[in-house]
Amino acid sequence: MTLPLAKLPPLDLIRGFVAVGRRMSFTLAAQDLFLTQSAVSRQVHLLEEFMGTPLLQRHHRAISFTPAGERLFRSTDTLLLQLQDTLGELRAGQAARPVTITASIGMTGLWLLPRLSRLQRQLPGVEVRVAASDSVLDLRHEDIDLALRYTTRAHTPPEAFRLFGESVAPVAHPLLLKHGRLPADTTLIEFEQANPRLRWKDWLEGGEWKKKRRMLRFNQYDMVIQAALAGQGVALGRIELIGPQLDSGQLVLLAEPRAQDEDGYAYWMIQATPAARREVQQVASWIRAEAGTPG
Repeated sequence: MTLPLAKLPPLDLIRGFVAVGRRMSFTLAAQDLFLTQSAVSRQVHLLEEFMGTPLLQRHHRAISFTPAGERLFRSTDTLLLQLQDTLGELRAGQAARPVTITASIGMTGLWLLPRLSRLQRQLPGVEVRVAASDSVLDLRHEDIDLALRYTTRAHTPPEAFRLFGESVAPVAHPLLLKHGRLPADTTLIEFEQANPRLRWKDWLEGGEWKKKRRMLRFNQYDMVIQAALAGQGVALGRIELIGPQLDSGQLVLLAEPRAQDEDGYAYWMIQATPAARREVQQVASWIRAEAGTPG
């Protein structure tokens, strides 16, 4: 006869009985379960009441199984061992699973990578995997936890978090300046696959930039900045991404930054699942703090 699930005894009672059966001692079973001896004894007594038959014989300084108790122990001990093994494997796999972050190649190289040492210091138990890609990825299908993307509000899911906007200005290595001015033949470095805000067209319409027309183009934005750091010309810097280089003096501003409208393009963080595991939530909080937008 098979009992319905609703009529099975509570798991706590089974666990207490199995712990006693493995040790053949209420005292040692209580230590294994981090309970008092009386609490474990009560669990076994309640299970006996549920079964309507004694499961253990209490002797002066020992205990032994009744025939019913031995049969029940053999079955439940095997089942609990299987449950322990399965839960242990699942928890171990979950603990070892890294938090995967995807970001554009430029944002990864300029904004995320210089900050990862701080992440490792603040969250030493969290393993991180970075997937740099300019492609739009299916987060769940690709097993990605967090995505950092440059886009507009209209193209982000409702739960996306705005990290920061964008402002742009010409930047160069300070050694490129002679007597505080750029040489007349200064090369302009351009991101050839960028949106219009990162093209030199608007800046060349007037002012001191209109005569400087020799171009050096790259198809990755981090290469644009690396070229500027190497003194190869003037680049249009995304100020929010190159803060460390400006703060250290490796690059200098050559004009006032032009800010993007509040409803325009910005940097957003997208979480694959709202109810993410604890490590993902910790990394997401760290990213918000680094972006200056804790929440």
